[in-house]
Amino acid sequence: QVQLVESGGGSVPPGGSLRLTCTASGFNLAHYAIGWIRQAPGKEREGVACIPNRDGDPYYAESVKGRFTISIDGAGNTYLQMNSLKPEDTAVYSCAMVKSWVCPARALSLYDYWGLGTQVTVSE
Repeated sequence: QVQLVESGGGSVPPGGSLRLTCTASGFNLAHYAIGWIRQAPGKEREGVACIPNRDGDPYYAESVKGRFTISIDGAGNTYLQMNSLKPEDTAVYSCAMVKSWVCPARALSLYDYWGLGTQVTVSE
């Protein structure tokens, strides 16, 4: 079965950086995409970034453009480099896989598999 596991979350002060890792296993697909989605108390779930395994440009939410960078390797790992973190970035960050080369943006229901998430806290 497909399994997605996130790591790299933690607590940092405003302006700090974190690098999240999503490790995917148990799949056999030529084309897929991995996204990072965050959920904060009192806010709607937001897809912050997504990248196809090949062919296609990454997607970024407007709220993280210029600060976050998504990347993917050939060994089932997807990374989210988060710089210039703000308190409003505080959330549980989950990774998800869609069985398509097309990245969902706002249509989060299109994702087929989800990890359990990792906590990111940005505070003094």
